Amino acid sequence: MVLNKVGFIGLGLIGGSIAKKIHIEYPNAKLIALSGHQATITEAFQMGLIENEQMCSISDFYDCDCIFLCTPVQKNIEYLRQLKGNIKPACIITDVGSVKSDIHREVIALNMEANFIGGHPMTGSEKTGLSSANEYLLENAYYIITPTVKSSKETIHDMCTFVATLGAIPLVLDYKTHDHATAAISHLPHIIAYSLVNLVKNLDDDQETMKTIAAGGFRDLTRIASSSPVMWQNICLSNQEQIVELINDYISVLLKTKADIANANSEVLLEDFQSAKDYRDSFTIKSKGIINKVYEIYLDLIDEAGGIATVATILASNNLSIKNIGIIHNREFEEGVLRLEMYDQESLGKSRELLEKYHYTVYER
Repeated sequence: MVLNKVGFIGLGLIGGSIAKKIHIEYPNAKLIALSGHQATITEAFQMGLIENEQMCSISDFYDCDCIFLCTPVQKNIEYLRQLKGNIKPACIITDVGSVKSDIHREVIALNMEANFIGGHPMTGSEKTGLSSANEYLLENAYYIITPTVKSSKETIHDMCTFVATLGAIPLVLDYKTHDHATAAISHLPHIIAYSLVNLVKNLDDDQETMKTIAAGGFRDLTRIASSSPVMWQNICLSNQEQIVELINDYISVLLKTKADIANANSEVLLEDFQSAKDYRDSFTIKSKGIINKVYEIYLDLIDEAGGIATVATILASNNLSIKNIGIIHNREFEEGVLRLEMYDQESLGKSRELLEKYHYTVYER
């Protein structure tokens, strides 16, 4: 993929992280940006990330080789409409939204399919803004690519190759398949988390007893409720059909479980809990769930030979044993690509202090 000039519309956590990585991997590429705030443009210019000191206009993107739409889903569609007629024939427009159907339908309506290929980097954090962006955010994260019917094999191949240079793992999916899958594993869990937090909030007493005694299980289960409300409003409005269908499916499961509890169907309950446990335990990264405390940290790690071995050696040479280790590929709302689980709180604290001493960026939940 030719990258002489790259445009960014939106320069927050995801857009900023992609821009920083491009700046490193493609040092000759010229980067320009449009943002909702001049302060963001000023910050990006002062750090040498982009060429423009003042806010760009849509016409400034006319000679870009690639344009990233990195605003909320509905805003991306608005900018897509403005870009029609303001790009060169070979320009590729992509987005980073977690819902693909709406923007793909708009691309079809605008007859821009040859210039568009959707993208969804499955990485992120509750933190937002350019100040939270970093060039390692995409390391070993799945980056889903959703072509159009007019995307050439060459364009798809070039996009996959480009994504790999960012340190991510490209995965090509049909946009409808993408939206159904993400509705199940991302959108519905967020709705459940928001709903559960609001339920407890409304049930809590004046002394905030529930809030006071909320244990790690509740905090872990509802952590994603701290994500951007505006972003999730956009996601729900953009993926209505899939989310509503899955909410109905989930309600059916809850009603069945409710009936099993009410009827004291002990064998059925045990089978359902065991089935869920077996499936959850088959995931690449295993967790102790909501009962036992998990002593885990995450850290940024460049994808290079010996990277994990170096971390393990640092800890082992200081008599610190790792209980579990793994790479996080779906990093949405997970900070750090390498997950380390230690045996106790003391080991966890020592590990964090030691790794920070060796200049690793470490996150703890």
